[in-house]
Amino acid sequence: MKWEELLSITRDMPVFSSAFLLAGRESVNGVRRQLDRWVKSGRIVRLRRGVYTVGPPYRTSAPHPFLVANHLRKPSYVSLQSALSHCGMIPEFVPATTSITTGRPEELETALGRFLFRHVKKALFFGYAQIEISQGPPVFLALPEKALVDLLYLTPGSDSSAYLEELRLEPPDHFDWQAFQRHAERIGGRKLNRAVKRILRMAGKNNFQELRE
Repeated sequence: MKWEELLSITRDMPVFSSAFLLAGRESVNGVRRQLDRWVKSGRIVRLRRGVYTVGPPYRTSAPHPFLVANHLRKPSYVSLQSALSHCGMIPEFVPATTSITTGRPEELETALGRFLFRHVKKALFFGYAQIEISQGPPVFLALPEKALVDLLYLTPGSDSSAYLEELRLEPPDHFDWQAFQRHAERIGGRKLNRAVKRILRMAGKNNFQELRE
């Protein structure tokens, strides 16, 4: 494979896999050796085994962290603080991109940042969509309601008033409070239900039906 061919293939793919490049090729080992040479020369950057991006001198901009996260672990979707910060629901800067996966939990340090993957069972892997957030391919991102439920479910002590006040939640006008409650009921658990009840009270949503324990 020539360098110009790789650039042509990956023009619309800021993050790409070796499996994609190797599909249908007769000289698999040859392509792998070429990828290793390009990594050593800095033309491409290996983010993890089998996942790459074009090196800084040869790209116009770095791929969005959410897109990188989607490629580092499959299946996964960006959620928790990363998704909440993206939609303006929490004010603080989030130094790592956090995702939900059905695989094992993992923390990765890459040339493009730090990525955290939190595990949930398959039954809880829902409430996300493929969304365009910048130029380039769309990304798998939690809907605001599910991102908040994911955070409450996975965070120890999330049902405490102190923790909820520290979040300084600012739900947008389009935040679907009924969907938020449905997601929580689908997951269940006393801690999550207590946290949701307190958030509903804090938001003045006292007319919502009582959550099931």
